[in-house]
Amino acid sequence: MTDPDRPDRPVGPLTRAVRYAGRLLCWSLGAGMATAAADSTVAPHTPWWGTLWPVPWYATCASALAWALLRAREKSVGRPVGGDDDPWTDEEVYAEWDKAA
Repeated sequence: MTDPDRPDRPVGPLTRAVRYAGRLLCWSLGAGMATAAADSTVAPHTPWWGTLWPVPWYATCASALAWALLRAREKSVGRPVGGDDDPWTDEEVYAEWDKAA
């Protein structure tokens, strides 16, 4: 797996974990909203529904905490931008900005 912004640089395991935690956060939030909408509109009366519908909200809280901790760890071990080992010069960055605009 490579970084989409820098295809020459592979993505490390910490970055991959942050991405997966972010995806889990988004999907569990979406599932939580869907189950809340189903609970308020359909109001299922099955015995297992009372246990099932809050599960995505618990997953949202856990994945938000995991994402925040992993992201903070990723930022703390990150390399300084613009150092000697940074392959992109200022001109290359500005050229990329011009292409994006």
